[in-house]
Amino acid sequence: MDLIIVESPTKARTLAKFLGSGYKIEPSMGHIRDLPEKKLGIDVEKDFEPSYVQTKRQSDRILEIRRFSKEANKIYLASDPDREGEAIAWHVSELLKEPKKIHRVTFHEITKTAIDHALKNPGKLDMNLVDAQQARRILDRLVGYKLSPLLWKKIRKGLSAGRVQSVAVRLIVEREREISAFKPQEYWEIDVVLSAQKEVLKVKFVGEMKNQEEAEKVEKELKSAQYSVLSIEKKDFKRTPPAPFTTSTLQQIATNKLGWSAKKTMQTAQRLYEMGFITYHRTDSTNISAEATDAVKEMISRIYGKEYALDKPRIYKTKSKVAQEAHEAIRPTNVYHEPSTMNNELNREESRLYELIWKRFVACQMAEVLGETTKVKVKARDYILVASGEVIKFDGWYRVVTGDRTQDAELPELKIGEELKFVSLEKLQKFTQGPARYNDASLIKAMEELGIGRPSTYAPTLTTITDRQYVEKNQDKRYVPTALGIGVNDFLVTNFGDIVGYKFTAGMEDSLDEIANGKKKWQPVIASFWKPFSTKLISVQDTSERVKLDAEETGDKCPTCKIGDVVIRIGKFGKFLACSTFPTCVYKANYQEKTGQKCEKCKEGDVILRKTRSGRTFYGCSNYPKCDFASWNRPSPPGSGAASKPVIKS
Repeated sequence: MDLIIVESPTKARTLAKFLGSGYKIEPSMGHIRDLPEKKLGIDVEKDFEPSYVQTKRQSDRILEIRRFSKEANKIYLASDPDREGEAIAWHVSELLKEPKKIHRVTFHEITKTAIDHALKNPGKLDMNLVDAQQARRILDRLVGYKLSPLLWKKIRKGLSAGRVQSVAVRLIVEREREISAFKPQEYWEIDVVLSAQKEVLKVKFVGEMKNQEEAEKVEKELKSAQYSVLSIEKKDFKRTPPAPFTTSTLQQIATNKLGWSAKKTMQTAQRLYEMGFITYHRTDSTNISAEATDAVKEMISRIYGKEYALDKPRIYKTKSKVAQEAHEAIRPTNVYHEPSTMNNELNREESRLYELIWKRFVACQMAEVLGETTKVKVKARDYILVASGEVIKFDGWYRVVTGDRTQDAELPELKIGEELKFVSLEKLQKFTQGPARYNDASLIKAMEELGIGRPSTYAPTLTTITDRQYVEKNQDKRYVPTALGIGVNDFLVTNFGDIVGYKFTAGMEDSLDEIANGKKKWQPVIASFWKPFSTKLISVQDTSERVKLDAEETGDKCPTCKIGDVVIRIGKFGKFLACSTFPTCVYKANYQEKTGQKCEKCKEGDVILRKTRSGRTFYGCSNYPKCDFASWNRPSPPGSGAASKPVIKS
């Protein structure tokens, strides 16, 4: 019997489908060793030597794996093909102490071909990858373990800081200040409807109108003007499909098209990977294997026609400057598994994400979209007005990704010098828009562009900063910093500006990549960080002042003392109401975040935000338990016709 060790039960079950009775497949359930929970676990005087301990929750698993390892002829460590997976494999090997039996196998997709190839070509542990993971873990422990007590002393107990999470909070805080500082500028637009023979042409005024007076002047002159075609410009275009998904782009598109959080996207992708339907989902590479491009070419020719297939595979350049291990892009493992045929294999969430991945992959190897744009300039007095149109001549990859296709905007046939008749005019007042708050998609994009974090860290980082109550999501699912988040950020930026600096964080990520590639040793990288950091810690602890957090006002007077105002504060368990005169007045009450809507069930209570024991947000009635209304979705306004998705109680 040969023993194969993977991370999860789902992955174990999928492997079992492809392997015979000669294999025993066991999950480690993630990491079986880690740094201790209640002490630093790093000897900074001995070259940052870590002290690993067995994780308590995996103790039974460790005993089982040890028992099976004694009986096994060979032991295959088949954890994920990245730093974290390599570290899991290393920790298992250190515990088992069976060097002659142990082999490392990796595969980027869980298919029979990939598994058979891996088992026939076993390798050794890549200690460069292990060292990179150790360096990251030790860095994060040093930052978190040393900074957090300082935050407790200077701000409030229970706070934490992190090498990546604090930089993410900084992005959100700085964006919020940009929004507050932004002053909208007034401008006006004028659209004119003209008739050309029996057809209608809508043109837009080209020119600057800063106020109503200027707009009315142009309006008056346009209403009495003579119109004629000044020029007609036609251009052919080719539209190339977007690259196959990386972790970052998958999370971004899932946010924008499905409304999902990064966490939900990665959880669903994890299941699809472990069930064997997609390639490994933590990657910043856009590479595609030759076998996959051959298969998709054949499929495209067979189903859509040879005119849709490429003569040669389309190769995409990986944009990330820090692309790590030689992964493929995220793609289906079998392109013939069309989304419409997968309903019996996948649940609704899995089906929706799989469809995105399948369509994106197929489209990236399809012919370009061909079309023609037309730009018409119209003269009226001394003014120029413009109309633009577009016609698709060959739909190419639009055949698959129909959601990316725009409707044809065909302009009427016109001639230069042709007279046009005025029909109507619309004058619109507008204001310049400030920067938008980050959502999951735009925040991940910003982090990727700055080199902050890696594919495996985007989703956990966003979850952490929300759970820590440094930020919260508004009704549009966009991040807003809390008073607590602003206070923590300002303290860190003031006192540890380099640690939470974008360049420093990106540079440290680069160093970790160099460790993974064997270009640097991990101890000197940690040492170069620790010496100035530890010195700074002592200085800040002695000289910095305690931070007073701003409280959010409610506009209500304190019901107890009648003097202070009721304010919203953030405690260990979330928001609560308190008196502004605390500790003089100790008034305290639960905070209920209202949506501004009445309960659709009892018609009396207010719909408020509530949380499950696991921390998931849902909408409920303020009259609970008298009224048990609960919904996962924000209730729609009365008369909208939209139904709420009820919370199913287990």
